[in-house]
Parts: sequence; structure tokens; C-alpha cells
Amino acid sequence: MADPRLRDALCGVEAVLFDIDHTLVDTAGAFAAALRHAVTPLLGADADHDAIAAQWSRDRSGWYRAYTRGEVGYGEQRHRRIDEVLTDRDARPLDADGFAVFDRAFDEAFAAAWRPFPDAIIAVRRLRAAGLPLGAMSNAAAALQTRKLTAVGLAESVPLLATMDTFGVGKPDPRMFLEGARRLGTDPAHVVYVGDEPDIDADAATAAGLIGVHLQREHDRRFERCRPDQRRHLEVGDLTALADALALPSPGPTG
Repeated sequence: MADPRLRDALCGVEAVLFDIDHTLVDTAGAFAAALRHAVTPLLGADADHDAIAAQWSRDRSGWYRAYTRGEVGYGEQRHRRIDEVLTDRDARPLDADGFAVFDRAFDEAFAAAWRPFPDAIIAVRRLRAAGLPLGAMSNAAAALQTRKLTAVGLAESVPLLATMDTFGVGKPDPRMFLEGARRLGTDPAHVVYVGDEPDIDADAATAAGLIGVHLQREHDRRFERCRPDQRRHLEVGDLTALADALALPSPGPTG
């Protein structure tokens, strides 16, 4: 049953925008697989790969966000992050050749591990069946995210509308959200944007004039939950809750 407060807050919604990584696609799982594959030759099979994956996701020096602000390149942010992992474990940072080997191994395993979240597939099916326009946005490059959506079977249902390539910067720049709404042909005030980060996704969407929703799945401990009276955004625990709140029926049996 839908949360009545969430349903009221989403009354009048005409379109939905999604973040991709950690929202539609289990990127954390893919990162873990990629790091295990690429780091094992550097630190050995006995390395604490769970801790390495957690450190990668935390990105304590903010290299990925520096990339989304246009301050460093994509390859540089990845090189800096893996060097932090290595030096924290008393290993040498990578020179250019060493990073090239790591980068190829990472990309190979990363792409092989892309999987959609089950609730994403269900929610997208329900939203599409209801006739709501859908789109995806991302702080990664368009070529990478197009491959990712295609690999998980969502490219046709959730077209990619705006990426780092669009303006040379990513979220929380308000132009990203407004461009997504524009390309859906919908007033931003009637567009839901849902993503896994409370600040650069949900709060930034709200500040841009959309309806910002923070997706925090039960197992995701990256961000502390805000008290309801401190939130600038809405919150859901999975994407089917979004479809529930929009009063959409579950799809009937197929076949």
C-alpha cells in the first residue's frame, strides 16, 4: 500500500527522471567485481576486497565529484582513486603504464557485471504502462551510460537525456535537471527526479524546481537518513514504492 503522504506529494506528476548508477543499475555490485578483478594482481587475492570496494564508493577525497564539476578528467579521477587504495595499503601508486593495465582490467570486469535492480525493472514497466514519459540522467559520459542501459535492457524504456557531456559539468548543476524536463516536454514542477544521493540528486532536483526523491534502499548505508523535518526532498526505499505512490496498478500476468 502506498504511503498516503508520498502519494499526496506526487499528485500531478506527469513524467519521471531517473539517475542510473545505484538507482536503475546495481553499480556497487559491478564496482566490487571490477575492483576484485583489477586489484588482485596488485594486492593479492587475500586483500580485503570488501573494504576496498567500500573505500572506492566513499571516494573520501571527492575525485569523482571533482570530475563532475569539470575540474579533472574521467581517467584522472579513477587513477587518483586507485592510487589512494594502494598507498593506504603500503603499495606503490601506479605509473601511466601500470594504470593503463589496471584501467583495462577494471573496465572489462565492470561491464561484465552490470545488472539492473529488480525493483527498477518492475517500476519502469508499471510507469511505462501508465503512459508516463521516462528518461535517465547521469554524471557519467553518454557513451558509457548508453552501453550500460543497453546491457541491462532499459535503453528503450528509459532513454538517456542528459549526461556530463551535455554541459561539461554534472549534477547538482540545475541545467541538468531542467534539460531532462525540457526533453520530456514537461513543466519541471510536474517532473519527479529520483536518485540515490540526497544532496546532488534529490536536494539539487528540488532546488531546480523538480520534485526530488532520494532512493535509499535498505542495504545502502552510504548516507545517513535525514529526519523528516530536516529533508528538502521525498524519500523512498525502493522504486516500486514510487509506482505505488503514483497509484499505478501492478502489471498483470504475461504470456
